[in-house]
Amino acid sequence: MSESYDGGPVAALRRIAFLMERGREESRRIEAFRAAAATILPLPADEVTARVEAGTLTELPGIGKSTGGVIADAVRGVLPERLARLEAEHRGPLAPGGREIRAALRGDLHSHSNWSDGGSPIEEMAFTAIELGHDYLVLTDHSPRLRVANGLSAERLQRQLGVVDAVNEHLGGAFTLLKGIEVDILDDGSLDQSEEMLARLDVRVASVHSKLRMDTEPMTRRMVGAIRNPFTNVLGHCTGRLVTGNRGTRPSSEFDARAVFEACVEHDVAVEINSRPERRDPPTRLLELARDTGCLFSIDSDSHAPGQLDMLDYGCERAEQAGIDPDRIVNTWPRERLLSWAAKG
Repeated sequence: MSESYDGGPVAALRRIAFLMERGREESRRIEAFRAAAATILPLPADEVTARVEAGTLTELPGIGKSTGGVIADAVRGVLPERLARLEAEHRGPLAPGGREIRAALRGDLHSHSNWSDGGSPIEEMAFTAIELGHDYLVLTDHSPRLRVANGLSAERLQRQLGVVDAVNEHLGGAFTLLKGIEVDILDDGSLDQSEEMLARLDVRVASVHSKLRMDTEPMTRRMVGAIRNPFTNVLGHCTGRLVTGNRGTRPSSEFDARAVFEACVEHDVAVEINSRPERRDPPTRLLELARDTGCLFSIDSDSHAPGQLDMLDYGCERAEQAGIDPDRIVNTWPRERLLSWAAKG
């Protein structure tokens, strides 16, 4: 006998896409379920039901055999088979450790939307963060020079800030989408956005994305220069390495890690524990050095899709293994404390 389901077709499609992202399945297939959800979301429920009974769902744009089957089951109150299978495969913690730290996290300081190289609209990222229990999420789309990631010019970033305001007005205050950026660290250590725009943001993650094989001394000067910038709050994926995944592997950048972490302590900049499994950045040796140097940390998902927001589990496990005090992790802090720190106030 089929299991009953009362979540509705949009919820079923969104949940399937979320679980597929969590399981790191092919993005093209995931997009099909999100597109189907977007197609039926504005339709009256009775129209969707009528199309199910008439067998005309697939006449709608973006609805295929698989997505149509999910919709039909959900409309009829039956748990879709695909959803049941994905729940069995992918629900539950992504990592066995770090559960206390994960429970302490209030939010996530590094996420991307389809305004740069993410795959989903801003509001979908915010809604998923709410469903995961976050109090806040910082939207950190890329800065202009990273053209391969559709980085935001000052003009586009200004427009995005208006969208963030509109999302927050709609949400009513229980959760806050914070204004941020993942800003490129340029070759000379300066930041790839105007001071005027950086000043309008809540949180700024500064990361190296180019010339990752720069010699040790200039790379160290470059990173320390960015850390000294009063707008920098978080040093993102500090080594730039890739250890697995469909982009292949990439070695760590070479720099004087002690000098970089000492600069972070001096200028009150957090070192990111990047939770993406293909990064595991910083490596354990450098994570322990940053701990011993006295750094603050930010455990971030670096998510490019809603389901990836849950990758925080991996970073929390690494923080626990390194014995990092939760109070040194800035996204365990309440929003007002976080904002006060990020304003260097």
